[in-house]
Amino acid sequence: MAAQLNIVLGMSIISVLLMLEVEAQAGTFDVVAKFGAKADGKTDLNKPLLDAFKAACASSSAAKVLIPKGNFLLSGAKFQGPCKAPIEFLVQGTVMAPPDVKAFKEPIWVNFYKIENFKMSGGGVFDGQGAQAYKREGCVKNDYCKHLPISVRFDYLTNAMIQDITSKDSKQFHVNVLGCKNITLERFTVSAPKDSPNTNGIHIGRSNGVTVLNTKIETGNDCVSFGDGAENVLIKGITCGPGHGISIGSLGLYQNEQAVKGIKVSQCALSNTKNGVRIKTWPNSYPGAASDLHFEDISMTNVNFPIIVDQKYCPWNRCNLKEESKIKLSNISFKNIRGTSTQSEAVKIICSATFPCQNVELDNIDITATGSKGPAVSICTNVKPKLSGKQNPPACTGKVPPTKRMF
Repeated sequence: MAAQLNIVLGMSIISVLLMLEVEAQAGTFDVVAKFGAKADGKTDLNKPLLDAFKAACASSSAAKVLIPKGNFLLSGAKFQGPCKAPIEFLVQGTVMAPPDVKAFKEPIWVNFYKIENFKMSGGGVFDGQGAQAYKREGCVKNDYCKHLPISVRFDYLTNAMIQDITSKDSKQFHVNVLGCKNITLERFTVSAPKDSPNTNGIHIGRSNGVTVLNTKIETGNDCVSFGDGAENVLIKGITCGPGHGISIGSLGLYQNEQAVKGIKVSQCALSNTKNGVRIKTWPNSYPGAASDLHFEDISMTNVNFPIIVDQKYCPWNRCNLKEESKIKLSNISFKNIRGTSTQSEAVKIICSATFPCQNVELDNIDITATGSKGPAVSICTNVKPKLSGKQNPPACTGKVPPTKRMF
């Protein structure tokens, strides 16, 4: 009797395991096994991937879209919710964009749109194949080539987690986060040449509750940038370089920009970047505001301009520098920032004469100039910062060079 019971129990366990395996397989939509995608780097993944997403999105239980290992060419795709249940993209392979910029009719390659409870993971790569775009005339000094495609857009997602994904050689921005609520990017990797124009690593705008953790960014523009409407953002554990640093702005170029507030950047390491941590607003700007902006525990190695507040941001001198910025900056702190600067202007806080910066704090600053540029200096205009801890260079003792611009 006992032997029979053991056999029955054994069969029951096997049945349950088989059932769970079947259910797990049913919830995974493999673009190769189920939808005929080819990992040959030549056949367009668009239809198999969209078909897999539609099936997963229609599932009443949590579902997974699987892009297995291999090289897949993707002309472009928009994944639009809402979906009936949580959905995950498990990206194990390399998804490649067409190298020719003429293949894109609009500046989007991969777009995740209005999805709730979304996850992406798997260690895969989105390869923008941007080499041709970097060589285009006019992209460096005349315009930003905004018609070129952003590699991955996360638009209006709610409760999203992006882990262990790489963006490589985007033609324009690598990642754009817009209109999202509660989205985290963790162990994300960005890789592009230092001379790749306008290839911001992660750009965040009009989103609330964004977290970026333990991420490595090597690119040709800002490692992380913030547009208007960014709120309650934590950037922690970022390794940045090459690139242009971590930047709030530029702000004030357009009408009706939303306020930026609640930005914290901490425990980051920047090396061989054009800028360190900065806030930039246009002169003669439209009205606006940015507040509660905090940078702390940051190391700088061979950074051109480690700490910058620039309310006369004017790339290539294409604006009226005689006019003041109308962006109100307040509650800003730079704490425990250390390292080396390749330029003498290690700290530069240039605020608006119309709206001087309010409640700015410098605490434990220790930056040394390297090379032949002379000793490090700290420059301040239209601001009276609160000082505490070490101040190297001595705070607010330098003079503003009349013509030097920073990009």
